[in-house]
Amino acid sequence: MRGKTGETSQTKEKVSRAEATYRKRFDRHLDELRWLYMELYDNGSMFAELCDNLHRFYEERAKDLKKLDREREKAPDWYKKNDMLGMMLYIDNFAGNLRGVQEKLDYLKSCNVNYIHLMPFLDTPKGRSDGGYAVADFRKVQPQLGTMEDLESLTAACRKGGINVCMDFVMNHTSEDHEWAKRARAGEGEYMSRYFFFDNDAIPNEYEKTVPQVFPTTAPGNFTWLADAGHFVMTSFYPYQWDLNYGNPRVFNEMMYNFLFLANKGMDVIRIDAVPYIWKELHTSCRNLKQVHTIVRMMRMISEIVCPGVLLLGEVVMEPEKVAPYFGTVEKPECHMLYNVTTMATTWHTVATRDVSLLKRQLDIVNSLPKEYVFLNYLRCHDDIGWGLDYDTLRLEGIDERAHKWYLNQYFQGYEGESNSRGELYNADPVSGDARFCGTTASMCGVEKAGSTQDEEAMERAIRLDVTLHAYMFMQSGIPVLYSGDEIGQLNDYSYKEDPDKAADSRYIHRGKMNWTLAKQAQNEKSVEGQIFSQLDRLEKIRKSEKVFVTQADSRTIDTGDRNVLCIGRAYEGEELLGVFNFSGQDKKLALQEPGEAYVDLIAGEKVRPDEITLPAYGFCYLKAVQEQKAAAD
Repeated sequence: MRGKTGETSQTKEKVSRAEATYRKRFDRHLDELRWLYMELYDNGSMFAELCDNLHRFYEERAKDLKKLDREREKAPDWYKKNDMLGMMLYIDNFAGNLRGVQEKLDYLKSCNVNYIHLMPFLDTPKGRSDGGYAVADFRKVQPQLGTMEDLESLTAACRKGGINVCMDFVMNHTSEDHEWAKRARAGEGEYMSRYFFFDNDAIPNEYEKTVPQVFPTTAPGNFTWLADAGHFVMTSFYPYQWDLNYGNPRVFNEMMYNFLFLANKGMDVIRIDAVPYIWKELHTSCRNLKQVHTIVRMMRMISEIVCPGVLLLGEVVMEPEKVAPYFGTVEKPECHMLYNVTTMATTWHTVATRDVSLLKRQLDIVNSLPKEYVFLNYLRCHDDIGWGLDYDTLRLEGIDERAHKWYLNQYFQGYEGESNSRGELYNADPVSGDARFCGTTASMCGVEKAGSTQDEEAMERAIRLDVTLHAYMFMQSGIPVLYSGDEIGQLNDYSYKEDPDKAADSRYIHRGKMNWTLAKQAQNEKSVEGQIFSQLDRLEKIRKSEKVFVTQADSRTIDTGDRNVLCIGRAYEGEELLGVFNFSGQDKKLALQEPGEAYVDLIAGEKVRPDEITLPAYGFCYLKAVQEQKAAAD
C-alpha cells in the first residue's frame, strides 16, 4: 500500500508541476491575448471558450512533446544553429505513403537533412486539390498516404532520429468539399457566415475593383457563382477553394483548434499558407492588412501557451522589406521563420543575365535586417518561379519589366541567351505577357540538355553550376532547404501530361516521383547523381563544421570589381569565411581587397591569397581566413 500511495503522490506532483507550467505560460500571455481578441471580435464568451480549449489541448499533448517543449523554451535559438538543413518532399512522390517516408529516414540522414517539410497531406478531393491546398478535412490524412496514426508514428521516429517535421496549415480557405462548405452551400446561415456569401454581384463587384487576381488566366476573378445555392462565394485562388471569414470568431477559434490538434501530432514547424490573404476588407487589396498581424500574433501566443516547441513558418511571397513585418517585433514576435522568396527569384535572374549587381543589392537588404530574423533559403520548391524582381532598380539600368520577364522565360525554356536550361511556362498571360516558370534545379542548370546530347564537357559545366548555386545558397543567412531530388540532380518529369488531373498544371514538371534507381547511383562518384550528391555532401559538412554559418553571424557582400562574380563574407567570433561565385561561362581571375594575406580554400585544401583568386566558369570557392595571418594584419 505504501508503494501504491507513493506512486499516487508522485503522479499528483507531476500533474501539479505540469499544471503550474501551463498556468505560467497562460498568465504571461493572457492580458495581451484577451486585448487583441476583444479588439478584433468583442466577444467575451468566445474568448472564454478559446481559453478552455487551450487548456484541453495542453492536457492532451503527449509527455515527450511536453518535455521537448521545456527543452526548447530553455534554448529558444535551437533552430538558428549551423546544423539545420531542410528538404521539401511530396510524401507520395518520395516514398508512396507516410510509412514509406519512415522507412527512408536513413536516406534523409545520408543527405545530412534534419528538417523535412512534408507537402500537403490532409484530405483533399481528387482532381480539385491544388496540390493538396484545398483541404476537405483538417483532421484526416489523405487515405492513399496513410492515417493520423501513421503520421504520429513518423513524427515520433523523426524525433528519435533528430529530424524536425514541418507541415502546411492551409488557413485562408477550405475545399468546397469541407463539411462547413457543404452546409453553407445547403443554405445553413451559421456556416454561410464562415465564408463570404452574397446573393447578388453588387458587393463582389466592389471587391473586384481593389483586390488583385491571384491566377488571372487559370482562375480569373475573386468570386465564384454557385448556381445551385444562388449565391456568389469568395474564391481568391481557385473556384473549389472557398475563402474563410476570419471576421467571424467561430472561424478563428475552430481553426486554432485544428492548428493545435495537428501540433499535438508531433509537428516541429507549422507553415502558415498564404498568410497575407487571411483578412478581407471591402475597398482594400485584402492583402497584408493590420488584422492579419493581429491573428498571427495571437497564433504565436497560443502556440507558446500550449506547444512552445513548435515554430511558425509564414508563407509570404514578397520582397524582404514587406516580408519582414511578419516577424513581428522583439517584444511581440509573430512568425519564427519566413521564406526568402525574392532572393530566390533574383538568383535565377542572375543565372540568366550573368550580372550579380541586383543579387548583391538584394542580399545587402537581407543582411541589413535584424539577425533575429530567420529566413528559409532555397533554389527550387514545389511551386513555380514568379519574376517578382526589383524592377525599380532594373529600370535604372534601362531594363523594361515586360521585356525582361519575356527574356527570362525564353532563357529558361532554352530559347535565348545561349541558355542550356529546360522547363515550361506556367500561367502564361498573352495579354500582359506575364508568365511564371517551372523546372527542376538540375534541368535549369543544363544537366538535362547535356544528358540528351551526351556532351561530357557541357555536363561538367552544368554540374558545376548546380553545385555552385547550392554553395551560394548555403552562404546566405538562414536555413537552407533542398527540394527532394535536387540532391541527385533529378530532371524534369514530363509524364504529368499523361495524367488528366495534372496535365493542365505545368508545375508537375518538377513534382515528379523520386527515382530510387538513380538515387542508388549517389554512391557512384563517376555518375552524374554521385557527383552532385558527393559535392553537396561535402558542402553540407563544411557548413555544419564552420561556426560562421550560424544565423547570428555577420554577413556582407564584397565588391569583386566584376559584374559576373559575387562574393559573400561571413564572420563570427573571430572567424571569417568568404564565398566567391562565378555566374559566367568564362574563367575568372580576381583580386579582392581583403585584409590578411592568406586564406584556406576549404574545397581544395590549399592556401590562397585574396588578391590571387582563380575561378573556373560557373565555379566557386570557400575561403577561410588563416587566423595567424589575420591577427598579424590587425
